[in-house]
Amino acid sequence: MMHEERLAALGLSLPPLPKPAFDYVPAVVERGLVWISGQLPRDAEGNLPVLGRLGAEVDVEAGRRAATLCALQGLAALRSVTGSLDAVSRVVKVTGFVASADGFIEQPKVIDAASNLLGQVFGEAGRHARSAIGVAMLPRNVPVEIEFVFALRDAG
Repeated sequence: MMHEERLAALGLSLPPLPKPAFDYVPAVVERGLVWISGQLPRDAEGNLPVLGRLGAEVDVEAGRRAATLCALQGLAALRSVTGSLDAVSRVVKVTGFVASADGFIEQPKVIDAASNLLGQVFGEAGRHARSAIGVAMLPRNVPVEIEFVFALRDAG
């Protein structure tokens, strides 16, 4: 089963890609890699349904839902430059930023939700290197922001 088929079998659809609010692009293809800009946890309507910091206003489960939304946004950005998730040979790297209150240490558990989704969509090719980083604040007061690197299949 290819990646697009897996996404559909999971009952998932990708949200519309919002226009960048500042001077950057959502994704860049360079030398067989796709670099995805940091994605915020937007829902299908483009809203930010979860706001605040983990360990304060946001619990781990809400943080995991936010990470899943980031992953779906990342896949939408990926598809916008490749035309299909099937162009991907593997997920290379995930860097997750978690807005964290003092003493919060569950960043890996939060970002694991995005990693789990990528594994479901890409199978073994979804296994990736990863960083889960606690930060004081994130843009627009979101609890999670995630960037991605994907490798493309050889076009030759």
